[in-house]
Amino acid sequence: MEELFIDADGLKTFYVKAGGGFPVVMFHGAAPGASAQVNWQLNIEPLAAAGFTVYAYDQAGYGRSDNPADLSIEYRVRHARAFIDALKLDRYHVIGNSVGGYIAARLALEDPRVGKFVTTTSGTLAPKGSAESQALGQKHSEELREYIPSLDNMRTLTLGTLHRKELVTEELVRARYEASIGKNQEAALARKGVKPPRSLVDELPKLKTKTLLLWGNQDRGVSVERGLLLFQLIPHAEFHLFDQCAHWVQWDQAERFNRLVSDFLQTK
Repeated sequence: MEELFIDADGLKTFYVKAGGGFPVVMFHGAAPGASAQVNWQLNIEPLAAAGFTVYAYDQAGYGRSDNPADLSIEYRVRHARAFIDALKLDRYHVIGNSVGGYIAARLALEDPRVGKFVTTTSGTLAPKGSAESQALGQKHSEELREYIPSLDNMRTLTLGTLHRKELVTEELVRARYEASIGKNQEAALARKGVKPPRSLVDELPKLKTKTLLLWGNQDRGVSVERGLLLFQLIPHAEFHLFDQCAHWVQWDQAERFNRLVSDFLQTK
């Protein structure tokens, strides 16, 4: 696995590259401590071993990438396009995690170079659902916004992100904590004032890209109801629901995630 930097829209952008084969670009989520190497730690090398060239990058304002002046999700979509253009990719698949699923979906809708689209549970992308689902999502969003950097607070946050408590190691907690401080904390505070991204509910029925949706039954922020509503919006979609699984499907069900995603991307 190579650790690299590239200029994307004038921002020094960190990414890791692994494997050889059809390109796959991975988009992490937006919770405190999000980064390519944290969110996708259990997936990059298995997907590379399955025959793909994997690019997992730190979005603008996250990880080791520069902070932009514009901290909106709309800008992160623009930065994503610039990153892919800088890599000079002719065709590529997209895999999103949480808010990263929204960015990946935008590319699948707008960029003809995208082959297939995969996302884990994404409240930013899914329809709002019932009042109960909306209340669940609101509570989760408030928990993320109220995070104050400390190892104890990050441990509590991570215990809510994952269902399998044995995965919440001190190594993971420290890695997320360290990615939530300094310039990343400054970006997180500034992001509280930006407007939310536009809804894609009216656009997703026109999506021509084959889609794989992966949801956790124990997700504390995004209900299964919302996942099914998203599935019903998208033509050519598959929906996989995992029990004993929370918000990070790619961690709680890493082995199955890697196998399902590899098979899906390899199938014509």
